[in-house]
Amino acid sequence: MSLATQVPMLAEWVKAQEVKGAKLKNASVFNRNLEEMLDMRRAEQKLITLRKIGPNSDFSSNDFLSLGSSGILRTAFLEELARLPNFNVGSTGSRLLSGNNDYIETLENEIAEFHGSEKALIVNSGFEGNCSIFSTVPRAGDVIVYDELVHASVHEGMARSAVIVREPFRHNDVESFRDTLESILETQALIRDGHRCVIIAVETIYSMDGDVTPLKDLVEVAKELFPAGNAQFVVDEAHSTGVVGPKGAGLVCSLGLQKDVAIRLHTFSKALSGSGGVILCNDTVRTTLINNARPLYFTASPSYPTLAAIKAGYRLLKEGATEQAQQTLQDRIKLFLTTLSSHPAYDRAVDAGIFHVPLMEGWESKPFLTQIVPIITPEKHNYFLTFHLQLLKMSAYPVDFPVVPKGESRVRLVFKATNTPQEIVELANAICEWGDEMLEIKRGGKTGTLPKAARQVYSWLAAGANTNGFH
Repeated sequence: MSLATQVPMLAEWVKAQEVKGAKLKNASVFNRNLEEMLDMRRAEQKLITLRKIGPNSDFSSNDFLSLGSSGILRTAFLEELARLPNFNVGSTGSRLLSGNNDYIETLENEIAEFHGSEKALIVNSGFEGNCSIFSTVPRAGDVIVYDELVHASVHEGMARSAVIVREPFRHNDVESFRDTLESILETQALIRDGHRCVIIAVETIYSMDGDVTPLKDLVEVAKELFPAGNAQFVVDEAHSTGVVGPKGAGLVCSLGLQKDVAIRLHTFSKALSGSGGVILCNDTVRTTLINNARPLYFTASPSYPTLAAIKAGYRLLKEGATEQAQQTLQDRIKLFLTTLSSHPAYDRAVDAGIFHVPLMEGWESKPFLTQIVPIITPEKHNYFLTFHLQLLKMSAYPVDFPVVPKGESRVRLVFKATNTPQEIVELANAICEWGDEMLEIKRGGKTGTLPKAARQVYSWLAAGANTNGFH
């Protein structure tokens, strides 16, 4: 049976890695220049392709609570649409023109109340939300301090801002955070004198590492060093929405820090299985965004069906209809970590540097577990593990620099409530079996030897492309 028959998703990726080279001879200069750039990726087998998951065991989607795949949200969505028999399918314009209406304003008020916020402003995506916040809210003379692993959308927004001084601190490191703030106080007179602000950017759950910000500790440090209140937090709750806190209200609500965080960003495209996001803030910040955020006023308002899906999702949260899914998700993650760590091959694979799982450390004592679990491997070995899992019909993907730091290649696993116990156990066992295979190769001292799954994939790849860069 061919790879294309066994794993169509993987076969499409393999086929796309074929270097075009000489085939570009008669192409236009425009296309040839682009294809030459793409060939550089193909030569390293790193061309990104769009893919469809199919019937595989899903360890990659953001449908954390399985509201989408289970049909629960669809039912609630159709019920909500039935309450709007004469809705306009499109939004007809931006919020500043014809795209504003009673429905979106009522929904924003409901979301703000749910999260304990003064105001809310719905945006088309989390990316758009962060771009709007960081390009608009920090003023000239302010300083932005950010965790070194914040999302690309924060960097995009910062690049468009009037702020000159932007200082990172080591990931989730409270002492590094303190040192950074103290340095700013020493060097920035306007900040020290209370005339300008420090805007602090963190995520609740980091999208590639799955670890949780020590938010309470960070807030305490900021209050201590800036008693005048000119250090304010912007917290991205994209991966905690729906899965953390009372009824999924998020980490800020769980910690009772609603009044200590100036701006929160929640998204609807993950646990809520919709699309878009919402900025939680006070009226001053909301008005600032409405008047200055180019990503907001140069794009159409969300459509009624989009808003109806958001409203349906929040109705499920408010009614407690997702609490069982929250608990089930926790149970599935616990099962994975328990099964993985108790496998006979786990310790020897970790000790030999075949892979490691940073979230494994002290997981039993954590107040909650996160649904994102990275398996860190040596460079390119994350592809070997991905092939191993995908040939077993498990949907998981490799992640490399520049999405993650150099030297931290990984396979990013994402769990959801409808992953079955059997799927979880099979996944953990498959990872350890691959670890054992890689350990045998390492002990054999045969440089360039590939594991079985990689050999299968590259034999298929060799029919249409070179394999330089894998050996």
